[in-house]
Amino acid sequence: MQNIPSVDLRDFLSDDPKRKQKFVNEIGSAFENIGFVALKGHFLDDQLVNELYGEIRNFFALPIETKHKYEIPGIGGQRGYVSFGKEHAKGRKEGDLKEFWHFGQYVDKDSRWASEYPDNVEVTELPRFNVVGKEAYQKLEKTGVYVLRALALHLGLDEFYFDNYAKEGNSILRPIHYPPITSEPENAIRAAAHGDINLITLLMGAQGKGLQVQNHNGDWIDAIAEDDELVINVGDMLSRHTNNKLKSTIHQVVNPPRELWGTSRYSIPFFMHPVSDMRLDCLENCIDAENPKKYEDITAGEFLYERLVELGLIKK
Repeated sequence: MQNIPSVDLRDFLSDDPKRKQKFVNEIGSAFENIGFVALKGHFLDDQLVNELYGEIRNFFALPIETKHKYEIPGIGGQRGYVSFGKEHAKGRKEGDLKEFWHFGQYVDKDSRWASEYPDNVEVTELPRFNVVGKEAYQKLEKTGVYVLRALALHLGLDEFYFDNYAKEGNSILRPIHYPPITSEPENAIRAAAHGDINLITLLMGAQGKGLQVQNHNGDWIDAIAEDDELVINVGDMLSRHTNNKLKSTIHQVVNPPRELWGTSRYSIPFFMHPVSDMRLDCLENCIDAENPKKYEDITAGEFLYERLVELGLIKK
């Protein structure tokens, strides 16, 4: 496969069983073959998208000393600001050429997860920043729930199998700034080749060249979405849970051509995580003689901790 397939969530949301099944078949096939799709018909509108980009540009343009006061120690970068070069891909020492922010889950104080999730960090200099971030978080989460329902049907599960795991899940909205490149990078790129940790990732900002996906032949394919599309991919948790039936595909964000080094790049992935006690044990209906069980049993919380250590965000 040389291109990222495009699907339309409005097919799944329609009252027509044939259109709904068409969406299930298309996204299921894409996630088995390359692990990526471009998705139309999501719940974000142009006004919200434009305002969110405006707010994150304003934040990353703040003085570095201002941004540093929002870098919270002791939480593995799970909320607030993470400074340039701090995160690296699994197995690499070079830090990625990016800085980013984390919005996390919004729960009531009486939720069973209230004590597990750090509070979101308020940016006092930008009164709309947190308001717009929360709205985008919730619209992306809503989109992700419907995608997971389609995948549940594709896997032969109850349509609402993932709902209780995704509700109040440990999901993260990450606005990323890849600053202009000012000198020849030594072995570093904007985001080195990696797979995502979570169930699925919903990505805003893949409208220009930069994001590349590795197909099963080892070739790198440019993943470029239309203006009204999100790029959605399978994460390692979902791949593990389905015994690799759904593929978590390696991807990267490469440095631009030298003539474009002076430009910033912004992208906004939503990493959809389940609650930490979800078991990621391989599903029985994804195991057979040709596909024996590939992974040991583990919870989502245990798996996340392991990966945050590997990424350098938690120091053991």
